Parts: sequence; structure tokens; C-alpha cells
Amino acid sequence: MFSENDNDIKIYGDKKTDISDKTASFDEEKGISKEMKTNAQKVGKRVAEQFLRDAAAPQDGDNSDYNLLIQRRLLLSFSASAGFEQYIGNDTLVGIAQKSFLDTVRKSSEEIYKTSSDMGAFSFYYLAFRRGSDIERRMGQTFAMLCSHDGDPIFQELGEALYCWFTSVVRKAVREYL
Repeated sequence: MFSENDNDIKIYGDKKTDISDKTASFDEEKGISKEMKTNAQKVGKRVAEQFLRDAAAPQDGDNSDYNLLIQRRLLLSFSASAGFEQYIGNDTLVGIAQKSFLDTVRKSSEEIYKTSSDMGAFSFYYLAFRRGSDIERRMGQTFAMLCSHDGDPIFQELGEALYCWFTSVVRKAVREYL
């Protein structure tokens, strides 16, 4: 049962392997270079910087429609996530860009981060997004509904315009870096 030669016995922790080495080789097998990962982080950061410029509260002290500001943040944040999915095309790189986006927002403003990541609102947007046809119009309708202006064409057009504009910001960043 026991042999005098114990060379075949493996001791846990005997051979140290670096987890990052395993991850790097796995990514290389999938065709993802370190440069691509870095560029995906840059995409997320660039989109977050634009998001933060737009998501800031009005400086004149007029917070009369705070709900509209929050809904705008939610739609833009969702548009970033959807844009990453649409334009990057690789799940690993999409995840890296999304993490970079969220980390940049969180580091800049905890308040904006908290008010731009409501999973309930995201669920409504994802339902509209996943339906596949006439996405822009559906985003506008969802935005109007979440702003408590369901069926209001002005809010629908605003939501549609915000979605189209911000996905174009994502597309531009992806083209620049990836």
C-alpha cells in the first residue's frame, strides 16, 4: 500500500502557481491580449467621464425635478452597459469595460453611483432592449414610464434621444480604443 519512494505523493501547496498566470494563459487562448484588456478599461473610463459630466446635478441650485435627473442617470448608465454589449462583442472585454465604468463613477461620486444603478429600472430597460426591434423607441417609452409620464411623446423623444446619443458615445470610445 505504501511505497518506500514517495515521489508520487503530492502535497497541497507544494508547487506554487500564480493565479494571474493561469488567467493570462486562459485569456490568451481566447485571443484576448493584455493590450486589449487595457484598452477595454480605457473605454469604460472614457465613457464614465462623459457620463459624469452629464450626470452632475445642476450648478444653479435648481433641483426642482430631481426625479428627472435620476431617471436620466439611470438611462445613460444603462445605455453605457448596452453599448458595451453591442459594440465590443467579447464578453470578457465587455465585463472589463463595465467594471472600469462603474469603478470610475464610484471613485468620482458615490451619490451619482448610487443613483445610477437601480436594478429595478435596469430590468425595465433590459426588457425593452432584449425585444430586439425598434430599440430606440422602446427606450424612450420606458424612460417616459419611469419618469411617471407614460405615453407622453415629449418624454419618449427625450429618452430616445438620450439613448441614441449615449450609445454613440460608447461606439466612438470603442472605435477609438478597440
